[in-house]
Amino acid sequence: MNVYKKALPVAIATAALATLTAAPASAAPTTLAVTVKVQLKTTSTVKESAGVWFTCPTNQVLTGRSHSGDENGYTTYYCSSITVNDQPVQHVVLGLWSGPLKESRSHYVAPNDQAIVGRWHSGDENGSTKYLAGMFFWQGQQLRFSSAPTWSGALKESKHSWQAGNGQVMIGRQHQGDENGTTKYLSALVTLAG
Repeated sequence: MNVYKKALPVAIATAALATLTAAPASAAPTTLAVTVKVQLKTTSTVKESAGVWFTCPTNQVLTGRSHSGDENGYTTYYCSSITVNDQPVQHVVLGLWSGPLKESRSHYVAPNDQAIVGRWHSGDENGSTKYLAGMFFWQGQQLRFSSAPTWSGALKESKHSWQAGNGQVMIGRQHQGDENGTTKYLSALVTLAG
């Protein structure tokens, strides 16, 4: 009887071991390689103080801005497309324009997982600025803009040019003072939800 008690667990263990070696190990969940690219598509130049409601073309996002002069100078906006595995984003859901911010002490960060797609400014540094943010989707999946957000260094507003780094978009901006004051930009890496 002692032999039977010992033989049964040994037989079960041997059978289990044989099954494990004969069957392939279950694979860990696989993630498909995803390539996200941000590519400059359009630039648009407007008079800063003119009150232009600037928005990037459909399915594009702000990735840069430059300005020269005071409020009567010109601002250039850099808009880029986003592709995932070489396929363009399908659509953008636009939010609402932000409330007015006094330009001379403005600080704006887009809502979570949204990027800036538009800006409006009227007047000088005491005038108002508004921003428009949007959500981007690719094949039903929302793109994320919250990975490693980074503020740029301080740039002199009256003579600067800034563009987000590789694979990044603009998600925020702050400005202090007049045209001789400083401007900073917040950028974030684009990733796919999932």
